[in-house]
Amino acid sequence: MTKNSPRDRKIFAGPQIRRLRRNMDLTQARMAEDLGISSSYQNLIERNQRPLTAQILLRLADAFDIDFRQINLEEGAGSLSAIKEVFADPFFKDYDLTESDLQEMATNLPVAASAVAALYRAYRDCLTSASLLADNIAGKGDRSDSAGARLPVEEVRDFFHDRLNHFPSLDKAAESLYETAGMSRDDPYVKLRTYLADTHGVAVQVMPRDLMQKALRRYDYHQRRLLLSELLDQPGRNFQLAVQIALLEQHDAINKIINDAPLTGEESRRICRIGLARYYAGALLMPYERFRSTAEELRYDCDALCRRFDASFEQVCHRLTSLQRPGARGIPFFLIRLDSAGNVTKRFSPVNFPFARSGGACPRWNVHDTFRVPGQILTQIVALPDGNRFFSIARTVSRPLSETGRPEHLRSIGLGCELSYADRLVYSDGSKLDDAAAVTEIGVNCFLCERVDCHERAFPPLSRRITVDENTRGLSAYTFDPE
Repeated sequence: MTKNSPRDRKIFAGPQIRRLRRNMDLTQARMAEDLGISSSYQNLIERNQRPLTAQILLRLADAFDIDFRQINLEEGAGSLSAIKEVFADPFFKDYDLTESDLQEMATNLPVAASAVAALYRAYRDCLTSASLLADNIAGKGDRSDSAGARLPVEEVRDFFHDRLNHFPSLDKAAESLYETAGMSRDDPYVKLRTYLADTHGVAVQVMPRDLMQKALRRYDYHQRRLLLSELLDQPGRNFQLAVQIALLEQHDAINKIINDAPLTGEESRRICRIGLARYYAGALLMPYERFRSTAEELRYDCDALCRRFDASFEQVCHRLTSLQRPGARGIPFFLIRLDSAGNVTKRFSPVNFPFARSGGACPRWNVHDTFRVPGQILTQIVALPDGNRFFSIARTVSRPLSETGRPEHLRSIGLGCELSYADRLVYSDGSKLDDAAAVTEIGVNCFLCERVDCHERAFPPLSRRITVDENTRGLSAYTFDPE
């Protein structure tokens, strides 16, 4: 028995077990029954008042296809990333918290660590709100930039992250309709359009862009018409039909998920409702098991999956992040989407890949380089400061344009996984996965990265004091004490 065996250490993983149970729509009593324990003992486990024994770990593996290492490490690593960003703020410089202090908090009190991170985000939002208010009073700002305008979006992103971007009830409903509508035997657009007409009495019309103005989809409730802009390509039209079906048929299922979500306002709930409708749309066009098995067969070749399911590159990448069904998991991918200015406009991570909430992504990550070679897939092996290594692919995608003559609106999609999964990807063929020289060292972003030799650094790290030497110019624009 090795030292790291689950029999030789106590594993407290209450938050992870609770999240697992909720993701599978199980009550405490039902999960306790499956594990052969009492409901009260299940409750103590979820409150971190009892450890997971070796027997319970084995039962979890048998009943729910769970790896004990993921249970023990996944949430703590995510909490560690969050609180490291918090305590890098100069506000905490006099508290002298060490890396081991933060690691202990993330491991033993992941819920508390998440609460501290949430409180810090609220604090930063308040600072932003005060700044915007001051600018508005001084006549420098636009009152439409309401205080905390991004907070609801961040709330929803955090909710999808906490649920591993996986919603079993929507997946099951989508799989059922996929078979009922016979979508495997014909063009999905034809099948979905026919289904809307026959089941809901909704007529679908593709309209000229000047009549649609800025809208790509518009539902006319009174005349039972769904209007689509001619700017949408075929995968885009398919997707919008599926979104409309979700809004018409999955209202109760979506509301149930939202009612259980820790969302603080109506704006967040509305954003979440659209996000869940889009999740259902992706699940309807790419039903879970059919898509997962095909992805494995094609070695996660995104272009081949696009052709097989008549979907866009972004739709396929997004769907790959959601394959978290117990007993039938795909590779756990993370996804990031950036605009040309480096702003993060979408992120999902069921793995321990830390995304910064502000400051953009590391400039050494080739997700930025895609704008120089639009449409071309770039690959890269990256290493984070904590030593974790990932294999990523990146490519640009474009959005429909409403005006002729304007430059193409490009965004970059980054899709990646832990390096241990890379040999299952077609994109790793020819890569030297074991060669240290092939690895690019990156950080979360400049504010949180403490690498001293980076010539692409845009800002000094928040956690280090800058040293200024007028007689020396190093590789980086900023020098600082690494200790």
